[in-house]
Amino acid sequence: MSSPRPADLLLTGARIHTVDPALPEAEALAVRDGLIVWVGPDSGAAAWAGPDTERIDAGGRLVLPGFVDAHNHVRLGSDDACVQLAGVRTLEGIHERILAWREANPGAEWIEAEAFDYSAIPGGRMPAAADLDPVTGDTPAIVLSYDVHTAWLNTAAMRRLGVSRDRTDLPFGTAAVDPETGEPTGFVKDFAIKGLSRDGHRALRDLGVPWASPDRQYGRLAKSLDDAIGFGITTVVEPQNSLDDLELFERARAEGRLRSRIVAALFHPRGTGDADLDAFADAARRFAGDRLRVGPLKLYIDDVVEPRTAALLEPYTGCGAHRGETFYPAEEFAGLLAKLDARGFQCFVHATGDRGIRTVLDAVEHARAVNGPRDARHQVVHVECLDPADVPRFPELGVVACMQPRHCAPEIAGPGQDWARNVGEDRWHKAWPMRSLHGAGAVLAFSSDWNVAEMDPMIGIYTAVTRRPLGGGPAWQPGETVDVATAVHGYTMGSAYANFLEEERGSLTVGKAADFVVLSRDIFAVPVESIPGTVAQTVVVAGEVVHRAP
Repeated sequence: MSSPRPADLLLTGARIHTVDPALPEAEALAVRDGLIVWVGPDSGAAAWAGPDTERIDAGGRLVLPGFVDAHNHVRLGSDDACVQLAGVRTLEGIHERILAWREANPGAEWIEAEAFDYSAIPGGRMPAAADLDPVTGDTPAIVLSYDVHTAWLNTAAMRRLGVSRDRTDLPFGTAAVDPETGEPTGFVKDFAIKGLSRDGHRALRDLGVPWASPDRQYGRLAKSLDDAIGFGITTVVEPQNSLDDLELFERARAEGRLRSRIVAALFHPRGTGDADLDAFADAARRFAGDRLRVGPLKLYIDDVVEPRTAALLEPYTGCGAHRGETFYPAEEFAGLLAKLDARGFQCFVHATGDRGIRTVLDAVEHARAVNGPRDARHQVVHVECLDPADVPRFPELGVVACMQPRHCAPEIAGPGQDWARNVGEDRWHKAWPMRSLHGAGAVLAFSSDWNVAEMDPMIGIYTAVTRRPLGGGPAWQPGETVDVATAVHGYTMGSAYANFLEEERGSLTVGKAADFVVLSRDIFAVPVESIPGTVAQTVVVAGEVVHRAP
């Protein structure tokens, strides 16, 4: 029997966790033409070696399939030109950061900041221009929340952007008003839905907000792409793009910055018409490669729990009858989803509240009744507050649960934080029910939701496994943890399946793309506290080494 043609790349001396039940563990693999051609024991590797074969000795380290981050806003952040507010938990701390930035940037025409935490505002209220004016003066200031769902303006920015009591329905959001005076407060809701839309972004750019300029956009994208590959994320699903944004990815590819593969979903705001859908379908045909693929559609049914804009079945704690709103009446949304489903689109639907999630599941059920069942793999994205009655509906309807484990960390959403306070302790059992969904047979697709949370999959895996703070401490809702293997599956095969990529990515299987990562620690063997801090020592995409840790 003749020897096989030599491999281009040969990995040996590894503990390979393949995420392939047919061959769960191996020590070596061979790559040719960007694909895995053999997986097996070290003893069989020599047959694949040739004089030009590149070799990687893993030194006994753990090797996993490249991570597939199913929801990663690489276009949004973070932005080095902004005041960075991550981790600041007081209004005084925000003031200090802004003042320090102003001192370092005395000629700035705008003050822009990102990642403010709602809990930094005293009394559980939402921020106002009066909270910014003392440290920003007459320089317009725009501050984006950590989830980029809201914006906070000072008085000068409201003047510059045309916000007034007679103009609160803005291209980039909805201005909150004082219930007594009717004057805008400076807090802008719906920024993720309107401000990140094609028209909203253009409006910000035309009004001179530097954050919205093409160069700043590209800078954020390029930096985030570098971060992604450094974490071993070999496929990024960018969940919300306009057709204009695709030029940024093409530029990144031309400049060699697109080392991770990209799946780009297109944003479907309310009012999207048939001509837009035709353009979306055309883009999906034009961008259908293994490095840059366009196709899914992103929709919103509700907003977020922290500012009490998610749609709940019962009222928010301490808020009278207020239970949030859906962006569409239920019947209208069901009709819309059925229309998109009939045209063959896969839909990613943002839903955080239990009523929002149920509205999406009802819509999928309606689409299946109208169009007949198909392998649509529609996704509910976030699944933060899920009623137990709706858990089995995910596998029954073929709906993927696209979840971000880090969001349920106690220091972000647990006792004492706005999320837990707003839903109330009697509903904490509904919080991110990962184990319940997995046990019911639902597909879990894990992701970071960068830059809402850290991009590093190790932090997400640690949180999914422990539901403890990153620095240690008591677990929150530990009955909904999952084991390490399930968490890894969610970041690899689960996310690949969620995006119709399971035949080419997600496991280390002969015939699939040679996308893998060599980790510095064996996360199956070390204490869970050591999972964070594990680094991607070597990252390979299509058989090419694209990153080596310093």
